[in-house]
Amino acid sequence: MHPCVRFFCVLKGGVVRECGCLQSHVKVSFEMPEYTSKVTGLGTLRLLEAVRSAGLTKETRIYQASTSELFGRVQESPQSETTPFYPRSPYGIAKLYAYWTVVNYRESYGMFCVNGILFNHESPRRGKTFVTRKITRAVAQIVKGVQDSLVLGHLDSWRDWGHAKDYVKVMWMMLQQESPQDFVIATGEQHSVREFCEIAFAFAGRHIKWEGEGLNEKGVDKETGKELISVSPVYFRPAEVESLLGDASKAKKLLGWEPTTTFYELVYDMLRSSFEEVGLTLPSFDECMRRVSLSPADGRVQKA
Repeated sequence: MHPCVRFFCVLKGGVVRECGCLQSHVKVSFEMPEYTSKVTGLGTLRLLEAVRSAGLTKETRIYQASTSELFGRVQESPQSETTPFYPRSPYGIAKLYAYWTVVNYRESYGMFCVNGILFNHESPRRGKTFVTRKITRAVAQIVKGVQDSLVLGHLDSWRDWGHAKDYVKVMWMMLQQESPQDFVIATGEQHSVREFCEIAFAFAGRHIKWEGEGLNEKGVDKETGKELISVSPVYFRPAEVESLLGDASKAKKLLGWEPTTTFYELVYDMLRSSFEEVGLTLPSFDECMRRVSLSPADGRVQKA
C-alpha cells in the first residue's frame, strides 16, 4: 500500500488543504521544469488518488491552491472563473494539470475538492526570493547600512496583490459550502513592481527618482542621488507575464468574502517585519502614509 493511502486510512477523512508545493517559484520552474511538474502537478493527482483509494471520498474535503499564473498571457481583463487559461511557465502548466485533475476527480468520483485560483497573496512570511519580500528586505538593509542597492528584473510587471491572512480565511470558507465550487480570489486592484518599490522606499523616508530606460534604468534617491535600484536581465523570465488582475465577484456573492487589507497596509506590514529583522523600528502607518503623500508613487491603480 502506498504511504499516502496508509496515511488517509489512519486519518479516516477530514479536511485537506493542499496549500503549496516544494517548488512554487515561477522563475525557478524554468530551471527545473521536470521537478516542478512532478511536485506541483503530479503531487495533486497522488493526493486525490490516495483519498479515493482509501475509500474516503465522502469523508474528505480537499482544497487545492491554484494560481493566477494559469492566466499567463491574459485573454481578457480582469480575469474570472470563466477566463480562458494561457500559462506561460512550467509552474503555470503544472498548476493547470492540477486544476483539471481536481475538476476531473470531483466530476468522476463525486469528491468534495475545490480549486482556489488565488492571485498574489503576500505577508512577512513570504519566501526571501519572491519579489515583494526581496524589496522590503532590501529597503530595510539599505536603511540599516548593510546593503548598497536593490537589483530587480521587470519593473513594469502588474499584479493584483493581497494579504495572505485574507486569503487563508477564504480557503476555509470554500470548504464550508454545501457543494464544491472553484473560485477566483483577488482584490480587484492592480499595482506594479515599480510602484511597490516606490511605496516601500517612501515609507522608509527615501524617495525614488527614475532615470534611464530599459536595462539602463535605475532608481535613485531624490535627495542624495545615490543609486538604490537597478535592473538586471538575470531576473527576467523567458516568457513574461505582464499583467494580472482578478475579478472575485463570485466569491463576494456566494461566500460573502471581502479583502480587509489595503495595498498600502500590506506593504507596511511586510516592511515593518523586515525592519524588525535588522533591529530597526518603522514609524507608524499614519506617518508612513504622510511620507508617501509628500512624494506620490508614479504607478497607477486599476479597479476591476
